[in-house]
Amino acid sequence: MGPYLLALDQGTTSSRAILFDREQRICAISQKEFTQFYPREGWVEHDAMEIWSTQYGVMMEAIAQSGAAAGEIAAIGITNQRETTILWDRETGRPIHNAIVWQCRRTAPLVDGLLERGLGPYIQTTTGLVPDAYFSATKIKWLLDHVEGARDLARQGRLCFGTVDAWLLWKLTGGAVHATDYTNASRTMLYDIRRLRWDQRLLDELDIPKGILPEVRPSSGIYGYTDIQGEKVPIAGIAGDQQAALFGQTCFEPGDAKNTYGTGCFLLLNTGAVPCESKNGLITTIAVGLEEGVQYALEGSVFVGGAVIQWLRDELRFLDESRDAEYYAQKVPDTGGVYLVPAFTGLGAPYWDMYARGCMVGLTRGTRREHIIRAAQESIAYQVADLARAMEGDTGLPLSQLRADGGASRDGFLMQFQADILGRPVHRPVIRETTALGTAYLAGLAVGVWRDRAELKQLWREDRAFVPAMAEDRRSALFAGWHRAVGHSRGWAAPQGGGEFGQQ
Repeated sequence: MGPYLLALDQGTTSSRAILFDREQRICAISQKEFTQFYPREGWVEHDAMEIWSTQYGVMMEAIAQSGAAAGEIAAIGITNQRETTILWDRETGRPIHNAIVWQCRRTAPLVDGLLERGLGPYIQTTTGLVPDAYFSATKIKWLLDHVEGARDLARQGRLCFGTVDAWLLWKLTGGAVHATDYTNASRTMLYDIRRLRWDQRLLDELDIPKGILPEVRPSSGIYGYTDIQGEKVPIAGIAGDQQAALFGQTCFEPGDAKNTYGTGCFLLLNTGAVPCESKNGLITTIAVGLEEGVQYALEGSVFVGGAVIQWLRDELRFLDESRDAEYYAQKVPDTGGVYLVPAFTGLGAPYWDMYARGCMVGLTRGTRREHIIRAAQESIAYQVADLARAMEGDTGLPLSQLRADGGASRDGFLMQFQADILGRPVHRPVIRETTALGTAYLAGLAVGVWRDRAELKQLWREDRAFVPAMAEDRRSALFAGWHRAVGHSRGWAAPQGGGEFGQQ
């Protein structure tokens, strides 16, 4: 047996480890949840030591499950929740505060300050990102400003900053390596994605000393070694979770795209060697960094994807289990003219309306539960199609196809409707653990388990292709109805001059 590739998939709520063989078969999988801390409203933290202990634990559990010897593991790849920020002491190896999680909104006033100083266009042009508390930069400043002694430690050269990948790499190598990869660096709001270097102006504006930052390296390459059962195993691949999924879906060419169907949806489109600045509020990010250079991507997110089905299940009690939505949606030939816009927390790209709220239109006396369930299913596909159209408008690149992963991609009705409303084929892979697979691919390339990306393309196996079967006039009419429905949801919660409605 062997060689094996060990993928460490460190997520927002759990740490996972998956062992793949050379044919990308899953040989073992282990997962452990960890604690979420909410110190105040809008604040989210993790214990970085618990992240490390759970990740190390599931790594050893997966190896034990498989019966593989450490010497049979060719390399380790790391993929991670992005933007989450950790500062630790080089000498003690311990964090100086809990990790500030990507979801945390505590640094929104710091972002407002940057915008007030007119830095918005500079940030977007330099980093590719829309200025937001989501990203790491203002989280670092908050920690330096609020943790007692942090700035003194930084001045002494004792402090390290890292996103979760860099923290795990540091721990796995016993403190020998302080590095990150291009994809994670591009999510900090401190990295110049064109010049491929930390941006001194942004560091100065936020009073962040450059010495605390990790070295930035290609996503595929040997970073260092960890000791497993007396064997030195190379850590040879790192990528943020959504970029790893793009790579795991073998979206290597400009125009290739993948969508992850989870609670929300993440659509990434490979734009090739040149970054594309969006006119539709999409994020420009580094898709992957290899020895031969970097590739860029446009990224858009749907706030409420699979969560609309959870809402039908938990709040409306229309379903016993989420997977039942596929069955009920197919009990009716269409929605009976019903549209559901799940703008429960506003609308993201391409609308960017924080005052939008969910709405349902087109109800008649004949509307049944099945019509509403089908409308909810279709709303996920419409939102993804909106992102795809925005991306095509930004790049001028026609979307060649869409590759689907994530929990809701198992839903055949949703995947077929997605293909119909996009007018593009949707391809679902056999292995839907594409995030872990992507970092296994990156690690395997670095140590010669696979020769090149052409070999990986041959390895990718399709479970099912969903081919568009809808007439163009029908597609256009449905899309027009969707956009009318979105129009009714927009601005609903905006302040109304002191009236009852719209008060926050």
